[in-house]
Amino acid sequence: METPGYDVVVVGGGAAGLSAALVLGRARRRVAVVDAGAPRNAPAAHMHGFLSRDGMPPAELLAAGRAEAAGYGVELVDDRIDALEPGFAVRLATGRVLEARRILVATGVGDELPDIPGVRERWGRDLLHCPYCHGWEVRDRPVGVLGTQAGAVEHAQLVRQWSDDVVFFVHDYALTGAEAAGLEARGVGIVRGEVARLVVENDRLTGVELADGRVVARTAVFVRPGNAPHPDGLLAGLGCETDEAGFATVDDAGRTSVPGVWAAGNVVDPRAQVITAAGAGSAAAISLNADLVREDVERAKAERGALAPGRA
Repeated sequence: METPGYDVVVVGGGAAGLSAALVLGRARRRVAVVDAGAPRNAPAAHMHGFLSRDGMPPAELLAAGRAEAAGYGVELVDDRIDALEPGFAVRLATGRVLEARRILVATGVGDELPDIPGVRERWGRDLLHCPYCHGWEVRDRPVGVLGTQAGAVEHAQLVRQWSDDVVFFVHDYALTGAEAAGLEARGVGIVRGEVARLVVENDRLTGVELADGRVVARTAVFVRPGNAPHPDGLLAGLGCETDEAGFATVDDAGRTSVPGVWAAGNVVDPRAQVITAAGAGSAAAISLNADLVREDVERAKAERGALAPGRA
């Protein structure tokens, strides 16, 4: 079923997408936000570092954002994207097609977690990724850091700011002598050996078990996950330039290499916090609207010229 065209279709209804939709709605643009309802931070009980909203459950922030955007006439579409086509046509899983003058992709990022029993089950609860988001809540407690990705040692050094009792689980990480010396210098314990599983009792993390049977008591564990744009390949399918990891290459306002396509939030920067993503969405919306105004001016000039007396 074809629908009348929109000025902007925002793909993704997280902090970046809703922030952009709010700005565009207030600018009296016709906007639709398409969201599949699977936010990255859904497992987390609270979000932090968002001025005036510190500690708010993520779902409450999204509900408030949706209500605010809808109040300015933004259409909220609960659906999944099947394809984005040049021109632009947004094909939804339900068969609906949205036509748009401009596209903003704010679909976020997918976290690639290590294949260790217990990791996915505890994700966002006591298996954590962002010290700035969760460090305060686990301050002064026995904390671990899993060595599963490049940058894991730097992650452990960062986590050390919140607790004197930090252990680095080497697991399959190729720990160098210089890295080990740096950890030891700051009192971070080094546990060598493969991690077998996270130990959970009464729905709480209590330790990390190694393949040789040792159990190291911990009440929280950090991991630096791998990341991939979600859904992978969506922007590349439009021809947008991406970096080696598949994240869109954009300017300061979120403009991609393809005219008419913007991107904002974690789909551009996987490390962006909620407040950062919201700001990026706002900046992208302002840039988008300015681009639409330029097109509106050219259209108006062309129409006026066609109606002028004496014109063929």
